[in-house]
Amino acid sequence: MKINSAATGDMFTFISSQTQEQPLASHSGRVLCRYAYGRAMETLLQGENGQDFVGVQTYGDVCNFVLCDGVSMSYQGDFAARFLGNTLLDWLDHTRDWSSAGFTEFITSITESASAQLRRLAPPGGVPSLLREVLEDKQRMGSQSMYICGRIELPISRKKQGRLWMAWQGDSRLRFWKDGLEVSEHFDDTFRTNERWSTLTGPVGGKPHVYQTRLDYGMPMRLQLYTDGLADLDPIHQVLPDELIQVLLDAPHTEGLQDDAAFLELQWS
Repeated sequence: MKINSAATGDMFTFISSQTQEQPLASHSGRVLCRYAYGRAMETLLQGENGQDFVGVQTYGDVCNFVLCDGVSMSYQGDFAARFLGNTLLDWLDHTRDWSSAGFTEFITSITESASAQLRRLAPPGGVPSLLREVLEDKQRMGSQSMYICGRIELPISRKKQGRLWMAWQGDSRLRFWKDGLEVSEHFDDTFRTNERWSTLTGPVGGKPHVYQTRLDYGMPMRLQLYTDGLADLDPIHQVLPDELIQVLLDAPHTEGLQDDAAFLELQWS
């Protein structure tokens, strides 16, 4: 399995592959990361790319993360998830403008580059004419993905206030615990299936949702992000052991995942 990952001291990177599964794994640093990736059984049997994407980078007191769910009804939804995921990780590491307007401007500005790359994925000449017309119609609609991205700047002993910044569009799950108590109601009514990012227009269905909060030194916190393939996690509030999360990824009760699944959990104090 080809995974772009590295761990040196407090530095760690994981980028999911859309062609292979990633069983649940973890990395321990100032931020404890648990991550996994799985394709739907139908996708796996057909040897196709997964539509989801998950990535995380940690170094020192900083953690950048992204989770994307490509829209399968759009053209090459896997491309949108992969392009947007990689682009957002780079933006999180370099931007100095954390405003809602600045973020909206950025994800709108990258459509030209995304569209240019998407055109290179045009259907080959050997595709039957009728199927080619269908694919070309989809291509004109662009490639789309839902997303969640964010940055954790941890408080330290000499600087007792840190920051959590996040932005999202779509209906992937974003759950947040402070000192063991889930406070995800901050995000109520912001996860909408009609919202996403498009290679043609940028934000679709409304503007990105942006959330920012102070992080206090010594306060245990946990973020959990996952796509709809792991919807069985929805009613579960406690921290699950690795083996139980892996059971959900293996999905033996349905002979494999019914939808692609990307999972990321981050804990710190």
